[in-house]
Order: sequence, then C-alpha cells, then structure tokens
Amino acid sequence: MADEHDMTFESTDAGASTTYPMQCSALRKNGHVVIKGRPCKIVDMSTSKTGKHGHAKVHLVAIDIFTGKKLEDLSPSTHNMDVPNVARKEYTLLDITDDGFLSLMKDDGDTKDDVKLPEGDVGARITKMFREEDKEVNVIIQTAMGEEAAIEAKEAPKS
Repeated sequence: MADEHDMTFESTDAGASTTYPMQCSALRKNGHVVIKGRPCKIVDMSTSKTGKHGHAKVHLVAIDIFTGKKLEDLSPSTHNMDVPNVARKEYTLLDITDDGFLSLMKDDGDTKDDVKLPEGDVGARITKMFREEDKEVNVIIQTAMGEEAAIEAKEAPKS
C-alpha cells in the first residue's frame, strides 16, 4: 500500500515557460513573437483601422530567429500572442570537433558540446577566426523555445 505514493518527478528546467502572452497592440518592431509555432523577430508591423463590424487588425512580418525564414500573421489587436523567452549567452570556444560541433566552456568551467557549427557566414567566421587566425573566440548562443544556435562570434578580450 505504501508504494502507491512513491512517485518520482524529474524536471529539466526551473519551470520557466518558453513563451508568455502579450496583447498584439503591445508588440513592437524588433521585438519577438511566435508565428506558426516558431520564435521570430518582428521586422515590420502595421495596424489597420477598425472595420464596420470588428477589431483593428495587426499585420506582422517577422523573421524566424533560427532559420531566417520570413513569416507573416494577421491578428486582431486585442488578441494575445505568444512571445518567446529569448536568451543570449556568451561562451568561450575551446574546439571545433570533426563532426561539426562546437566545444564551448561555460562560466562554471564545464563544457557544452551540443551546439552545431552554424552554416553560412557565422560558421565561416567562427572557423576562420579559430583555425586560420588562431584567435581566442567567444561565441554567442541564442536560445528560445527549446532550440539554440550560435548566432555570432567575436574575438575574446585579452586577459
């Protein structure tokens, strides 16, 4: 009988939600919003006047922060939309593995080895600075809605 109450709950985060609601009319250009389930940065928005029967509409044009795809949405200004919790964190680059992953050092000295070297300009810049120019590189990792990606690299300040 005692076994029926022995339950184990495992959690991987502090319970913080990946998104929070915000009224459409409160969203701003360069802010973030979730469109079609993707975290996006708003690049353009316009509000149409109220019609004879109805609400003002907000037209959002946004870019997916991970894929770079353009997404659009039209929503009544009084409705709530999800806004992703976007975090940026800087890590020191220790190595680039043969299979294309970045080996990064966290503030506490542990390593983080689960971020892929991004394709395109950012990946090329990280590789060039690290391998060819032999510089100490800091990589900025952006995290939102359970996804993360290296979005920027810069030379580490000399200590």
